[in-house]
This record gives sequence, C-alpha cells and structure tokens, in this order.
Amino acid sequence: MGGRGAGKTRAGAEWVRAMVEGDRPADAGRARRVALVGETHDQVREVMIFGDSGIMACTPPDRRPRWEATRRRLVWPNGAVAHAISAHEPEALRGPQFDLAWADELAKWKKADAVWDMLQFALRLGPHPQQIVTTTPRAQATLKSILARDSTVLTQAPTRANRAWLAQSFLEEVENRYAGTRLGRQELDGQLLEDAEGTLFPERLIDSVRTASAPAFSRVVVGLDPAVTGHAGSDLCGIVVGVVTDGPVRDWGAWVLEDASIRAPSPTDWARAALDAMARHGADQLIAEVNQGGDLVASVLRQIDPLVPVKAVRAARGKVARAEPVAALYEQGRVRHLPGLGALEEEMAQMTAQGFRGMGSPDRVDALVWALHAAIIEPAARWRRPAIRAL
Repeated sequence: MGGRGAGKTRAGAEWVRAMVEGDRPADAGRARRVALVGETHDQVREVMIFGDSGIMACTPPDRRPRWEATRRRLVWPNGAVAHAISAHEPEALRGPQFDLAWADELAKWKKADAVWDMLQFALRLGPHPQQIVTTTPRAQATLKSILARDSTVLTQAPTRANRAWLAQSFLEEVENRYAGTRLGRQELDGQLLEDAEGTLFPERLIDSVRTASAPAFSRVVVGLDPAVTGHAGSDLCGIVVGVVTDGPVRDWGAWVLEDASIRAPSPTDWARAALDAMARHGADQLIAEVNQGGDLVASVLRQIDPLVPVKAVRAARGKVARAEPVAALYEQGRVRHLPGLGALEEEMAQMTAQGFRGMGSPDRVDALVWALHAAIIEPAARWRRPAIRAL
C-alpha cells in the first residue's frame, strides 16, 4: 500500500516473477497458475503486463513470457501461465483455479467485494496459495476487511521513497500543493484515511455520484466564495461550476462540471478566474457570497465585465446549516460529479455536522453550496410555496 509512483506496480511484478520463475529459464517455480486482476482488461495489459514497471519490463529476455492476446494470458518458458482478469467481471473467476494472484489498485474496483470473494474461492491450487494486493489506499470496505485479517502482511511506502525514479518537478509540485492535506496523506503518503466522524458527505456517497459525462442541460451557474484580501497568504477563492438539467423543478438534477478554485494574490485575479469559468461553460449566472466583501465583490467583477449577471448572496446561517440541504440532494441521487474534482471531494469528506475538520476554510465546498442552492434548492422552494389568492 503506497502513494502515487511509490513503486507498487514494480513490487507486484517482481513478486510474481519471484514466485513463477525457477533457477533457470526452464525450471519450475513455486507457482504455475496466476491470476492478474486489474480494474479492466486494458489496465491489466497496459499497466501490470506491458507497463514501464510491469512484468515484461522487469523480466530478462531469456525468461520473458509470451503474451497470447486472443486468450488474454502470459505463458512463461517453464510452462507457468498467468490469466488477465477484469475486476468488472467477478463471474469470470468462477471455474478457473490458481495458486497465485496479483490484485492491482483494488481500492478503486467498483465491484471489489464480489471480485475479491470469487478470487478467494479460486485460489485453491498448490500447498500454500498466496496473493499480493498493490494499491493506493482509499476508505473502501473490502480493503479495510483485508487489512483487518491476521493472515495479511502490510507493507507501506510513500511517493518520496521512490524519488530516484520520479521527476523532481513532479515531486516538488505535488508536495507543495498537497503536503499536509488529507488528499496528500492518502495519495502521497499512502495512508488509509477513514471518513471524518459525522461527515455530511461519506466516501461511499461521493463514490456513487461520479460519472463520465453530463446530459443536455438548461442552466449553468458558477458559485463563488471570494477571498477578499489580496496577498500570498490569502484564503483560497472557491469557484465551482454546476449545470441543471431540463424538466420539472421537482425532478431537477445537477452536474458539477469543474472546480476552478484558485489562491489569488489580488481580487482582480479571482474575479478573472471566475469570469473565465463562466465563459468556458457559457454560464447564465454567477452566485457570489458577499459576507466579507460586501459591494466590493460585485464591483471588482464589474470592473472587468460590466454586464456580468452576478447575484450577491449573504450567509445568514453557518456553513453546516447551509451544507446540510446540499448533502440531502446527494443522498437523493440528484447531484453528479464529472472527473477532476478530487480536491473538492476531499474538502467535502471533511464537512461534518460539527463543522469543517480539514485545514483552513472549506472554500471549495462553500462555492459548491452556493451554486447548488441557487440552481436547485431555491427554485424548488419557490415551486412548493403555495399561491396567495386575494379574496
């Protein structure tokens, strides 16, 4: 279990080699039937087998296995065979039997429980079947169950442990950006993090709302939580773009398209970033919190675009009270996330009924909350409000 780029794939490939190969190329090793399980067949082939740290790259020419594409399997010179299996197809593990298995990135498998269970029933050959899991950790039930077992041996490595083989600019960038954050502890340090106690947005809920694309929509809104001060130590400026689908108000759903939040040295910078986000997505309205900046917020925006359709909102309730109705939309399945929202989702996981448990202020979540209030919650409230008749 380790951070991104920590060498997990190389560790898995070398372990398979150590178990399959004998002293000489034609000699039998300790294992002869191997299951290579990845999220998809493509992942198995491109990462575990043919990747830069995969089995082929790690194996000397005289011991290198032959890839049989039509049968999705590797065959070693000594007769050992490894089958490529997709974690999307748990039923594919009914029938085959193995004495060795390598499961890669198990923490992101959509059907982890079913695949893991089927794999255990298939590991029934030889005197001592074994398996290795290589993964960046996530608070996933299957992974936590594996770690809790007495028969599991855990090895951990942070990203920086493999710094000799990583670009220095990559390390500097990710450490400057994510060191000390919850996302950094998970993705760089390889730590398994539980949901914050009492979180409004549990990991399983956030996992369930991710999707690859958005359907046709009727409106685009941009939520803005501005940083009023302008210096290097200013709070992040939250900028989140959401869209609302067509149809009756009661059926409206929202798709979060982009988290364009920035740490801006001046108000003009965050104003330009917000307006750029509007332009990219053809937004109809900008929803800006003005609790601290007051008229300054709209004034800064209109200095750049005098015609910007900005709606100033003022927080009368605390952050948790504002976030709770938005959390209810997620529970109802009325909000979806497009890819690339990891930093926003990290903040969401730290929003609890008792307050924000992360570092600093939840500026991204504030921008999300304002956008979804304007897009769904307020229109729905007006729709439900009974008409007043004059008698």
